[in-house]
Amino acid sequence: MSAVSAPRTLLVWCPDWPVVAAEIVDGVSADGPVVVVRANRVVACSEAARAEGIRRGLRRREAQGRCPQLVVVEHDPGRDARAFEPVVAAVEEVAVGVEVVRPGACALAARGPSRYFGGEERAAERIVEQVAEACAVESQVGIADGVFAAGLAARAGRIVPAGGTREFLAEVTVEALERPELADLLRRLGVPTLGGFAALPASDVLSRFGFDGALAHRLAAGLDDRPLAVRRPPPDLEVTGTYDEPLERVDVAAFAGRALAERLHDRLGAYGLACTRLGIEAVTADGQELHRVWRHDGLLTAAAIAERVRWQLDGWLTGARRGAPARPTAGLVRLRLVPDGVLVHLGLQPGLWGDAGAERERAHRALSRIQGLLGPDSVVTAVTGGGRSADDQVRFVPWGDEREPARPAAPPMRMQEPVVVAIDDPPPPDESPRGKGKLPPWPGRLPAPAPALVLPQPAPAVVLDETGTPVGVSARLELTGSPAVLVIGEESAAVAGWAGPWPVDERWWAPGESRRRARFQVAVEDGRAFLLSLASGHWAIEAIYD
Repeated sequence: MSAVSAPRTLLVWCPDWPVVAAEIVDGVSADGPVVVVRANRVVACSEAARAEGIRRGLRRREAQGRCPQLVVVEHDPGRDARAFEPVVAAVEEVAVGVEVVRPGACALAARGPSRYFGGEERAAERIVEQVAEACAVESQVGIADGVFAAGLAARAGRIVPAGGTREFLAEVTVEALERPELADLLRRLGVPTLGGFAALPASDVLSRFGFDGALAHRLAAGLDDRPLAVRRPPPDLEVTGTYDEPLERVDVAAFAGRALAERLHDRLGAYGLACTRLGIEAVTADGQELHRVWRHDGLLTAAAIAERVRWQLDGWLTGARRGAPARPTAGLVRLRLVPDGVLVHLGLQPGLWGDAGAERERAHRALSRIQGLLGPDSVVTAVTGGGRSADDQVRFVPWGDEREPARPAAPPMRMQEPVVVAIDDPPPPDESPRGKGKLPPWPGRLPAPAPALVLPQPAPAVVLDETGTPVGVSARLELTGSPAVLVIGEESAAVAGWAGPWPVDERWWAPGESRRRARFQVAVEDGRAFLLSLASGHWAIEAIYD
């Protein structure tokens, strides 16, 4: 990778934007202690909440314990983007070429405004004043070489001298890259700062950390990621949709935008390209033209493209603003997505069976057609996630929806590892209100191998010892006898081997959802193997092994 100097960039940053957006859209007062949470973790907090000792990353319950009068708001990226649209429009009134980095931050080339207003410092002051006058929103401006460094400078309210970006970044911790796994690995390798990371050879970083690690390495060195093999896309990569009925509702427009996003991503994939900057253009029924550019430090997936299109359409059609809302003069009759910055990415080359080409597109159209005839739930795919038992580790999601697990996954436990789990072990972080995140994930999870068939409803069974007495488990997890016979309905089979028990007491804090049982793996002499559970003195078959 060539060390091309990043252009001087001015970045406008609105502190605590999710909190401010909740105030603008939902009327939540940001003067008091307010937090925005996602997955029971604080992602943003007001100044009054910080004064009470609340910080990003805290659990909801811990934050409420520090401040009983805390107002909790659920995170809504669409709300953040919708409320940020007037801020971008205000910046565009005094400068051109604005790119939305994310809701709450936008960037533009610093050269034009600095020359027009007589210097970078005066340009920064003028833009801050403009945002405050037009939107009544507090903002800070940072100027540095490249978007990444400018974002860090904005948080400090600094203007980094030209050529001094690398020195400015040298003492910043690697957590600023916003790549938790990479930051954790670098710290364990003894590289806690961006300066230390930037000092590593680029070729070694690429081979060890992959493509995303190489992009992060460029950012740490003060180099913008845009010069990285970016070229102007051929004209046929753009996708356009025209509509006879004007799109006036956000949900209808978002549905149309999602279809365009998927077409754009598939078209890029067919050429082995990835998008780093997305232009969204719209035309209203009376000829008004709207345009916005979204930037992303990395590669925009199909879901990420669709998400940004939905955010932008929501902002245009809703026009959330303090005071009078600014909305288009009519419904949208044309949408156009332009991959304004693309780069070659080998990971997106078409595979043997057309991963990004015709075969995949045909399958997608066929399955979408079935959904159109029979409903979204008629075609589902399995998504594996976390859990202690086979029946709660898989969820089915409709075709085309986000493949997100219902619970966070954990690495499978090896057979040779000892399983020592107390009956009252708490659940993993994010599930229990008392969890502190210090225990390994999913304690008591069944060891490998996973069963081949999970029964929709557990089948009743009986386990007998050599004397014909039903086998039970004591409070100390000791068996009352050695399993010798498995009875399933009227069928009996001799037990050839067994393992367990694996006890679990799940969701003990929710009386209606709690489950307390002991589980066993049992093999019978005819070669079959079962996953059995014992709860309240009753045996049941939960799954069957192949």
